Amino acid sequence: MATVTVPPVLTSPRDDAIQLYRAFKGFGCDTAAVVNILAHRNASQRALIQQEYKAMYSTDLNKKLSSELSGDVKRAVLLWMYDPAARDAYVVHQALGGGGSSTDLKAVTEVLCSRTPSQLQHLRQLYYAMFTTYLEPTIELQAFGDHQKLLLAYLTTPRHEGPEVDRSMVEHDAKALYKAGEKKLGTDEKTFIRIFSERSRAHLAAVSATYHNIYDRKLEKAIKNETSGNFEYGLVTILRCAENPGMYFAKVLRKAMKGLGTDESTLTRVIVTRAEIDMQYIKAEYHKNYGKPLNVAVYSETSSHYRAFLLALLGLTHR
Repeated sequence: MATVTVPPVLTSPRDDAIQLYRAFKGFGCDTAAVVNILAHRNASQRALIQQEYKAMYSTDLNKKLSSELSGDVKRAVLLWMYDPAARDAYVVHQALGGGGSSTDLKAVTEVLCSRTPSQLQHLRQLYYAMFTTYLEPTIELQAFGDHQKLLLAYLTTPRHEGPEVDRSMVEHDAKALYKAGEKKLGTDEKTFIRIFSERSRAHLAAVSATYHNIYDRKLEKAIKNETSGNFEYGLVTILRCAENPGMYFAKVLRKAMKGLGTDESTLTRVIVTRAEIDMQYIKAEYHKNYGKPLNVAVYSETSSHYRAFLLALLGLTHR
């Protein structure tokens, strides 16, 4: 469930465009006004606002936002202006070094390995439409070894999205993973890649439970013992999202805010990309596992307009 709150009595896209124009006028930008409008509009509403702004002022709203805002709030708002599918394509493109950005293979892995097959298919189509290049060759250039093979297989292999599982196949896969990992000296990475890229989420969750029942060991721990680096992160991401995606993203957020300093890039990416998808579940998992509400953690680790924007996406206020 999403956490974005839209006002019960909504102003028109035209009125929103006018208010944004006024926020940009004069000396400095009224960032609070920008946040107050855009953080409380869903994807279709934001698209209409962009159309109205372009029609009225002959200026691209995103370009105007980029010139008027700065810092973390600028990056968060610009990311928010995309619809969810286009946003994923943009995040992956940037994390693969697009637009002169530094490569962040962990972010690429997080996005690709946490999305459903239908979401990935849409992402691939939009990636080409937006950047006139195919995603797969870019991954081949930037990722390496088993990590590259996992990403490409997971991205391109069709998978069932329903809840049905074949119990005999589940047991077969659990035994195959044990044989490919903990039972032998060394690791048969091909078997892990094949099973993790071909099986549905429901199937993998059942495999994980069966693995534990048969061997009295956790499959995730076996992955961590048998693999490393981004390959390990990809397998763990796939498994955790099969078992409980809300818990997976709660852990990512916790890590982004834990210790000295805050990883604003990860904090922004997760909150902005999940606010219209399943942030209610993520908030519930965060509170249950870490003993305090997510909004309290975000409040203590952020400041100013950036804080206000993220908290609005978490559903704490409405305009």
